[in-house]
Amino acid sequence: MAEHFHLNTPLLESVSMSKRVGATVYLKMENSQPSGSFKIRGIGHLCQQLATQSKGVVCSSGGNAGMAAAYVARKMGVPATIIVPSSTPQLVVQRLQDEGATVKIVGKVWDDANAEALRLAETEGITYVPPFDHPLLWQGHATMITEVAASLGPGVKPGAVLVSVGGGGLLCGVIQGLKDTGWSDVPIIAMETVGADCLNAAVKAGKVVTLDDITSEAKCLGAKTVCTKAFEYSQRSEFTIISEIVTDQEALQAVETFLDEERVLVEMACGAALAAVYTGLIRRLQKEDETT
Repeated sequence: MAEHFHLNTPLLESVSMSKRVGATVYLKMENSQPSGSFKIRGIGHLCQQLATQSKGVVCSSGGNAGMAAAYVARKMGVPATIIVPSSTPQLVVQRLQDEGATVKIVGKVWDDANAEALRLAETEGITYVPPFDHPLLWQGHATMITEVAASLGPGVKPGAVLVSVGGGGLLCGVIQGLKDTGWSDVPIIAMETVGADCLNAAVKAGKVVTLDDITSEAKCLGAKTVCTKAFEYSQRSEFTIISEIVTDQEALQAVETFLDEERVLVEMACGAALAAVYTGLIRRLQKEDETT
C-alpha cells in the first residue's frame, strides 16, 4: 500500500507578489496534487486510518473533498459515493464519475448533501468521509506546513500564513502544522468571500453561527457553519487568526491577475486568499502592525 496518497508539492517564490507586499511571498502549489487540491492530504490520511476494511466511503462535497475521496477510494479499491448539492457544475459531476464514483445530487447547498451522506453512512454501513471537520483530516493537512518548514530550512520562519476558509478544515490543519513545527506564534490570515463568510460571522458574533444561505460564487467556500474547532482556535490567545473578507469581484479579479502574472489558473476559493495580496489588504495589515 502507498505510504500516502499526496505529493510533497513545490514551494515557489512569487517575485511579482513579493514586490506588491514588500516581503518574500511563497506559494505552496497544492493545485498540483493528484486530485487537484490540498484535500487529498487529510482525506487520504483519514481513509487509511478508517476505511481500509470498509465496504465503501461516502463524502458530501460539491468539489475538492469529493474529488479527493473519489481518487483515494479508487486507489484503495473501495467504492465511493459522492453526494453533491445541485449548485455543483456538471463538469465536476463528470470528473467524479470519471474517478469511478457514484454521484448523487441532493439539496441546494452542501449542508443538505451532508445530511444525506450521514444518513447513507448509517443505513449502508459505509465509512463517512467528512470534508473538513475531523481531527484525522487536520493531521493530514498539517503535513503541508511541515513540508514548508523543510523547504525553507532551519531558522527560517514565515511572517504569516495566508489561507482561504470554507468549513475550516484547512485552517485547523495549518494550526496543527504550526504547532508541530514550533511556529504557533506565526499569524494566520483567514480569507473568505462575502456570502460564504461563516468564520468571520462567528468571530463577529463571538459564537458559532449558521449563515442563512451561501450567496457567494466561491462555491468551494460554501459551508454555512464553520467547524467548532476552527472557531475555538480563533478565540484562543496563543494563536493569531486574522479573519478578513473580500467581495466575489475582488476574488475573481485576483484569479485573473494571478493567471496573468503566474500563468496558473485557480478557482475563486483560492482567489479569496490571493485577493489579500492584490487588494492591498496585506499592506494595510503590515501598516497596522507597525503602528501597534
